[in-house]
Amino acid sequence: MHRDPGCGCCEKWAAQVRRQFGRDVRIVDDADRTAFRRSRGVPPGLVSCHTAVVDGLAFEGHVPVADMKRALTGRPRGVRGLAVAGMPLGSPGMEVPGARAQAFDVVAFGPAGQRVYARHSG
Repeated sequence: MHRDPGCGCCEKWAAQVRRQFGRDVRIVDDADRTAFRRSRGVPPGLVSCHTAVVDGLAFEGHVPVADMKRALTGRPRGVRGLAVAGMPLGSPGMEVPGARAQAFDVVAFGPAGQRVYARHSG
């Protein structure tokens, strides 16, 4: 996982991936993630604070583990990855006690274009 250097919410997301996915997550502080995101095909309008690559698929931002597992199992045609743009409150790694979670979309992206892959209510 390449992240903006020192980003704490990225560590929280990685901890959830480790726990729920049972996989190790190597964290790379990357002061210039633009080139890395571009190499993985992440559209500029879908950027967040970290980019992970699992079994060849890119996961940009606070993508829920259940959505990651579904994409990795199903391997949707024309999809290079999933993204949660920005840093929505209540998304994995962005939970704040006492704060109301925001609704957010998980967007699939790739040669087939962009489409909503999953919706999460606040």
